[in-house]
Formats: sequence, structure tokens, C-alpha cells
Amino acid sequence: MLDKNSIAKRIAREVKDGYYVNLGIGIPTLVANYIPKDISVVLQSENGLLGMGPFPFEGEEDPDTINAGKQTITMLPGSAVFDSAMSFGMIRARKVNLTILGAMEVSENGDIANWKIPGKMVKGMGGAMDLVASAENIIVAMQHVNKAGESKLLPKCTLPLTGINCVKKIVTELAVLDVLPGGGFKLLERAPGVSIDEIKAATAGKLIIEGEIPEMMI
Repeated sequence: MLDKNSIAKRIAREVKDGYYVNLGIGIPTLVANYIPKDISVVLQSENGLLGMGPFPFEGEEDPDTINAGKQTITMLPGSAVFDSAMSFGMIRARKVNLTILGAMEVSENGDIANWKIPGKMVKGMGGAMDLVASAENIIVAMQHVNKAGESKLLPKCTLPLTGINCVKKIVTELAVLDVLPGGGFKLLERAPGVSIDEIKAATAGKLIIEGEIPEMMI
């Protein structure tokens, strides 16, 4: 199974030259460390930054330079800093090519729940609802199962929804899957050492398997 950094590294392969990419809180922030050196990509942080770089080395952190998750980050040459109104204007105007988010649950028709667990105190929904409503492409980085071993890839989400029919691809510690337009998780790759049966057992939603499924190249 993959650790969080390996999930981020695999997702970084989905980023294309010239993309403007928003990285959500959690595993997605790690993607900044693995952007291929031979492409030009602009990472956006919704708190007001274009040109986000990888995480700083220990001792080089600037507490005034943070991402939306309040982690210290670096800024690349040519970066721009602005207010949240400008940031969300970019998002709502569909200037972001790819959004990478974490999730608590994803349904087989691409619904995502990632902001609230009933009965738990939350600060608010944040910017995720704007992002899922506006992005051209949404990839989810998440754990395949919860701490109790229950699937988080479901026929229907049980938690309050963030967005409907919007997720295109999912990368977990077990697999890479496409969410098909007609519904269902299509298995594309499996993590090194993970069997098809393990993925079947961990997926409650409709799982589509066609032909030989290769192992991920990390």
C-alpha cells in the first residue's frame, strides 16, 4: 500500500505543462514536492498565492508564507500574492485547470463529501464548494478505507455533500480509479503488492475491472 507521499507523487504525474492547479488541504499539499522538473506549472493557494513551491527545508520556514492549510511554504520566482476575493474570482471564473482535493467519501457517480462530519465541530465549509463547482478537472487524494476498515468509495455518500457529480479520478493507498460518466469506479492501476481482491473488498461502490490491471509506477 502507498503512504501519503507516494499518493501525492502518483497524482503529480497527472499534472500537465501549462496547468494552473489548486491544492487542497492534507495529502494534496504534498503534490507540490513532486511536480516534474521538465514542465511549467503554476500552483494556486486559495488564501491568495500564485506560484507556490515545495515545502521549505527545516530552519528555512517563513511564518508569514503559508498555504490554505496554514502550513509554511515556499514561493517560486514570479509568484504573486493577493487577497481572497481575487483568489476566488480566479476559481469562479474557471481559471484553474485542475483541483486536487482530499475527501471523506466519494460516491460512484462522482459526488464528494469532504467538509463536515455530523456532530463534530467545524469552522466552516471553506473554499472546497467553490472549487468543485468551478474546476475543469478534479482529482481526489484519499484513503480507500476509514480507521474502522470501512470503504470510503461508496454507492452513495452518507456525509453532507460538497459537490455533485464532479470527481474525475481518485488515487488512494490501494489504487488509481476513474469515475465514469455513467457511474462506477473504473480500476486503472493497483498499488505495488496490492491484489485485485483486496481492492474489491475495500470498495463498496460499483467497481469496474477490464483486462489486466497494471501496478502503479511510482
